[in-house]
Amino acid sequence: MSKKLPRPKRLAGKLLAIRQRLGLSQTEMKTRLGFAGHYGHISAYELGRRQPSVLVLLAYARVVGVHIDDLVDDDIEI
Repeated sequence: MSKKLPRPKRLAGKLLAIRQRLGLSQTEMKTRLGFAGHYGHISAYELGRRQPSVLVLLAYARVVGVHIDDLVDDDIEI
């Protein structure tokens, strides 16, 4: 029996804060991440409507120089 893991509650806010601190539009953030998807996905991540893949989270973490744990752990501030 598989156990469903809880989704991070603060991830969307952290991703939005990252983009805003960098002063980037969603389109510019997509480019900075090297993300091939539609820029609308950035909005969906920031609103918590869509869960980013591990590769997208890794790209966010590399852009700001933090560990993925810092993004997904609700107890860690970035």
